[in-house]
Amino acid sequence: MRNDGVKRRDALTRSVRAFFHERDYVEVETPIRLKIPCMELHIDAEASGDHFLRTSPEMFHKRLLAAGHERIFELAKCFRSGERGPLHNPEYTMLEWYAANADYMDVLELTKALIASVWCDGPSDWKILAVSAAFMEFAGWDPAGNYDEDRFDVDLVEKVEPALKAIGGAVVLKDYPIEAAALSRPKPGEPLLAERWELYIDGVELANAYSELTDPDEQRRRFVNCAAERAAMGKAVYPIDEAFIQAVREMPPAAGVALGVDRLLMLMLGESSLDPVLPFR
Repeated sequence: MRNDGVKRRDALTRSVRAFFHERDYVEVETPIRLKIPCMELHIDAEASGDHFLRTSPEMFHKRLLAAGHERIFELAKCFRSGERGPLHNPEYTMLEWYAANADYMDVLELTKALIASVWCDGPSDWKILAVSAAFMEFAGWDPAGNYDEDRFDVDLVEKVEPALKAIGGAVVLKDYPIEAAALSRPKPGEPLLAERWELYIDGVELANAYSELTDPDEQRRRFVNCAAERAAMGKAVYPIDEAFIQAVREMPPAAGVALGVDRLLMLMLGESSLDPVLPFR
């Protein structure tokens, strides 16, 4: 880590906490070891004895929303198996927050304010691109209604993301194909799309947000389908977390954001790898 990295991380986390406390958000702590990790197609949880290390605090945050907490945030240590590279580390720090009675565009405005608050030299010009429009322009096809997971993933990495890096600054990709947003609600009037966005800064994926799905039957169906796909890929299949399904049933309309703190610090320091910001890589 650069000599000023430890101090800059301290300043960043202090600024993050001040930002949310000023807006009446409550800082929470949720379990790191879980019996049942969240089931996502391409994210594998690290085993910890007869438990797993969390890949995100999301499932517990939604249980807190269901219990009546309206504005919450957490600076959370998270873990993902097998993820290592210039922009990935098996252990990382996630800033995750949720607001009741809000949607994905509401929390986008809060994200803009957060970045401006903690990063005085950060991007001032934010561009918003619909996923369909971005894929049509940079990859030559529209994945909405024509979704092919392998093609989508390859073209995102090889064509769309390099184009976003060339655009530079802050670029938000919004309105993903419904198949690519397992925990988000469909966009009203456009059932092929989900209310999801991802934020890129100088081509680096930094944050992911949803208007949260609140239909427990649909959530269960998506988990069942995901389990079948993971099994077909030879991956571990996790049980369905019934407490989470019940939370989905009881929680209010809400939106949430997950933001990579290590990547944000990397960008703030002008680095291109996590190596200078993680002292114990």
